[in-house]
Amino acid sequence: MSRVRRAGLKSSGWPASPWARGAAAVSAGALPALAFPAPSLWWLAYGALVPWMLLVRSAPTGRRAALDGWLGGAGFMIAVHHWLWSSLHVFIVILALLLGALWAPWGWLVRRLLGGAPGAARVGAGLVLVPCGWLMVELARSWQYLGGPWGLMGASQWQVAPALRLASVGGVWLISALVLAVNTALAALIAVPRARIPACVALALVAVAADAVWLWAPVPGTGGARVRVAVVQPGVIESAQGRFDRGEQLTRTLAGRGVDLVVWGESSVSFDLTSRPDIARRLAALSRDVGADVLVNVDARRADGRGISKTSVLIGPDGQVGASYDKMRLVPFGEYIPARSLLGWATSVGKAAGEDRRRGSHQVVMDTGDLRIGPLVCFESAFPDMSRNLADKGAQLLVAESSTSSFQTSWAPAQHASLAALRAAESWRPMVHATLTGVSAVYDARGRQVGPRLGTQSSTTAVYEVPLSQGRSPYDRYGDWVVKLAIALLALAAAYEAYTVAAVRRSARRSR
Repeated sequence: MSRVRRAGLKSSGWPASPWARGAAAVSAGALPALAFPAPSLWWLAYGALVPWMLLVRSAPTGRRAALDGWLGGAGFMIAVHHWLWSSLHVFIVILALLLGALWAPWGWLVRRLLGGAPGAARVGAGLVLVPCGWLMVELARSWQYLGGPWGLMGASQWQVAPALRLASVGGVWLISALVLAVNTALAALIAVPRARIPACVALALVAVAADAVWLWAPVPGTGGARVRVAVVQPGVIESAQGRFDRGEQLTRTLAGRGVDLVVWGESSVSFDLTSRPDIARRLAALSRDVGADVLVNVDARRADGRGISKTSVLIGPDGQVGASYDKMRLVPFGEYIPARSLLGWATSVGKAAGEDRRRGSHQVVMDTGDLRIGPLVCFESAFPDMSRNLADKGAQLLVAESSTSSFQTSWAPAQHASLAALRAAESWRPMVHATLTGVSAVYDARGRQVGPRLGTQSSTTAVYEVPLSQGRSPYDRYGDWVVKLAIALLALAAAYEAYTVAAVRRSARRSR
């Protein structure tokens, strides 16, 4: 590198030492985590990526930019999942480094489009392609075997009404894209003086697009129908029998309150109902006493020898109603260990699953006769495609049965509960997030909170008047069009880049 360029890097204020630069990348990557619950500084998301982008664009080489992207991604993963330390310990650092590698190409892309002294055309391309590149990272890590879509940037906007309207049009992906577009424009405004016009134009377009969606996007229709849903949250009780007894006791208090459905949390029943007919009879008796079906979640070894599964079961006055649902997308390391023959040693450094849970094969819509329910279990509420599929199958109400009892004092319960607001807004279906130990919450078809949230200190019940909705959201109709558009734009850019390089090489050969 020339002396002039080295001097320029030093004068820019960025660390000259590779180690200091790496530490800065990790710290900058961690900053956006503050936009998520529990801090929930949602407004921070619109500028939180700027320090990271400025660092990456100043990298002396494309390889260093990729490394800055990698380390920043690792910092982001550690910060967003820091509450897993109690279960995985040092293994969370290893996982963060592995997943952080997904941001390496994004780091290279940021430098390629915004690095040095780019012209207006290159900055304009960066304002489009940098958000597209980020979406590719979110898409890749949304694969269940890489941990699932926890901490997507768009999810930080779960309580912002205009953002929820955007989710109904393009899902969480559209929100992520617009958040990244704002960050990219701000980074260009700060670092590239000649880019002020295209950056300001980009910010104006984002504002206009968001306002247009807010004003003219369709909203879910309502026919006035409502359903009374009761959530039973027993609290932290270590004993399986004690947890069941407390849930039974709380449910009996709902008698005479006119509820239509009672929902228990994940792992609320730790006994296989076929081998414990006494438990099955007690649940049926509860349904008769309350006058409503009871949705429970059985986390137990099956009597037929098919292993352990997490199964949602709807119980009516005469026993089980319809088909049960086995959780399909399991939590890596919490409920199974990927490539156990290679990574099984994780059980020795944390609380990783000692035995893999049995995975379900298909989603189920349960019918009480008056209400069609789409059950999800635990972090399945993080997957947009699962709630969309249930809406397409005719579910009127989405229900996520969850438990974050291992992480009560962390950010995890609040983060998890917030996801239900996005899924409701995306699918135009109200959603109940019912947990054993909090946070439990209910959202209407626009993602707005209905009734009180039950915090992590509560052992109680709550009854919610949930308005049902009609129609299909644009996102439900057209699916992940934002992601597909991002892929197409990146493919076009790659083809143009290849064509340009080839043309330069041909010109160089002719001039020899």
